[in-house]
Amino acid sequence: VQLQASGGGLVQAGGSLRLSCAASGRTFSDYAMGWFRQAPGQEREFVAIISWSGGTTQYADSVKGRFTISRDNAKNTVSLQMNSLKPEDTAVYYCAARFSRSNTIVGATRYYRDWGQGTQVTVSS
Repeated sequence: VQLQASGGGLVQAGGSLRLSCAASGRTFSDYAMGWFRQAPGQEREFVAIISWSGGTTQYADSVKGRFTISRDNAKNTVSLQMNSLKPEDTAVYYCAARFSRSNTIVGATRYYRDWGQGTQVTVSS
């Protein structure tokens, strides 16, 4: 599946951004979807994941209560609403897909084969 992420930008601490990822090429509802991020000099890390149906979600502790992942299988999109942003949220954000119709979801990057190009999020203090 091909993925195209958008919606990044520069925002002040405490602000909000909404990232979107458009999928094409395969049946979107066959895939669990995830958002990951990578800050300079750091490993890529899991942020939020959602099952194929949208019925199961999981968040990294660092974003729980501030970020919300959602998907629209009719529009082949997955979104990440980010509120109360902090400078430590600054990173390149990637959407990724894992072929899975299970409601058991996993956050490790090695399980996700297809990746978007990334979108930069910068949070100023």
